[in-house]
Amino acid sequence: MADTVREIERKYEADSTTRLPDLAGIDRVATVVEQGVEDLDALYYDTPDQRLTAAGITLRRRTGGRDAGWHLKLPAGPGEREEIRAPLSDVPPPELTSLVRARVLDRDLVPVVRLRTRRTVRELRDAAGAPLAEVAVDEVWAWPAGEAEKPGAAGVAGRTEARWREIEVELTGGGERARGLLDEVERALAAVGVHPAAAPSKLARALEETGLRPARPEDRTAAVASGKGGAATRRKNFGEKEPGKKGSGRKGAGKKGTAGDLVLEYVREQLRVIVELDPAVRRDVPDSVHRMRVATRRLRSAFRSYTKVLDRGVTAPVGGELKWLAAELGVERDREVLTDRLVTAVADVPGTLRLGPVDARLRIWSERHRAESRDRVLATLDGDRYLALLKTLHALLEDPPLRPGAGRPAPEIAARAVLKDYRRLARRVRTALDAPAGQDRDVALHRARKAAKRTRYAAEAARPALGRPAKKFAKRVKRVQQLLGDHQDSVVARGALRELATQAQQAGEGGFTFGLLYGREEARAADRERELPRVWRKASRRKYRAALRP
Repeated sequence: MADTVREIERKYEADSTTRLPDLAGIDRVATVVEQGVEDLDALYYDTPDQRLTAAGITLRRRTGGRDAGWHLKLPAGPGEREEIRAPLSDVPPPELTSLVRARVLDRDLVPVVRLRTRRTVRELRDAAGAPLAEVAVDEVWAWPAGEAEKPGAAGVAGRTEARWREIEVELTGGGERARGLLDEVERALAAVGVHPAAAPSKLARALEETGLRPARPEDRTAAVASGKGGAATRRKNFGEKEPGKKGSGRKGAGKKGTAGDLVLEYVREQLRVIVELDPAVRRDVPDSVHRMRVATRRLRSAFRSYTKVLDRGVTAPVGGELKWLAAELGVERDREVLTDRLVTAVADVPGTLRLGPVDARLRIWSERHRAESRDRVLATLDGDRYLALLKTLHALLEDPPLRPGAGRPAPEIAARAVLKDYRRLARRVRTALDAPAGQDRDVALHRARKAAKRTRYAAEAARPALGRPAKKFAKRVKRVQQLLGDHQDSVVARGALRELATQAQQAGEGGFTFGLLYGREEARAADRERELPRVWRKASRRKYRAALRP
């Protein structure tokens, strides 16, 4: 079983003459307690092209010290990382390797660097004796994995042993207030000439100093996912001139770039979000499924909206796979939304009208559906189909299927795409408003909701080219989407309430409360239908559409 800790630390340069200042008395530090010396031996794993390092991720097997085992460190914000630990084993454990599958794809994880560290630890404590932080002075030896068996052995092929000294300060307690302690310690270190380390981690420095440099944009697939590289491809597809040659070569290119620049950057960003959220979804981090599903839908919408830029013949099959992924993620997300809605609805029912074990019935129903949906999400992320989709998206960005419109000015193409989706939305809203009440209207409103979402995403993608008008337009369309979304949630909730009422009746509990909630959902849906004409009129004013035109 893997354990997770939040790592908040800073690293500093040091040498043989560096002496730590007296840290007792700064901020809330009352005492500094010697913790002795630890000898650590770590073997770092990565792909041969160092994909994990390029993403700021480390995977290591470490012996010695108090936390021997496998450690996977994932970025969690400036100066912070999530460290996920697993027991020692001979090979990287599946509970950790699964969390980097979206980065590694089908490449092998192999040892790249070995580090040995002699660590002298001091613990900073408050007046009550509670730990606040650890200050470690580290003597580090590093060498390429497999090229030397011990410090001092000669390197080969220009790769040598590296040795340095550094100071590491890590928070260990004290809550949010303890974060200011890092600044106090840094000021005390600066006063004696100690400065922040240039390398973000021991691994990064080891790779640099041993000749195994961190991942560079030469790996085109990894570079595309991180927003780098692809210059040759852009020159080929957009008609750009090579550096140093006269002329731009991009027809109509202005200061906001081409439509190809705009759309590819948007696609690249959504792929980045999917890849970065993959470990969070696997770890069941709140809201991660929703955010990943949104990125998946935005990608698919971009392929469908910007057909003047990307060849629909190539992107349509990819869009089909994105639709599949969104549907698989949707099982879990829809359960989250539905459960929250029903729990809130039950809480609003007066006690005198809450007949039978309503809360228990809802909890059992929710837990059963949660287990099923979680299993389905994890099976999807572990499957070959998902891996193939990620590889396809990387390949598409590496060699994008651009159409002539990709070379046109971004504002021109973006405005056309947004207005085209708006006209589609307008048709669907009119159809919904004209549909007879009941199932036909429910279906028509749901189709209008999906069109509103696509229009909003198209406008959001256009913001770098169209600026505030696109932002305002997306905001107004979002209001339509939210109203229609609440209506659709009511439709789904009524189906769940029928199921719960049936189960309650079969168990001899009675279904009165669930029937009451069903009636309330019907009334709520009717309210949304009455509100739609007014909300739509506000969102569809001609001046908003006119402002989009470049």
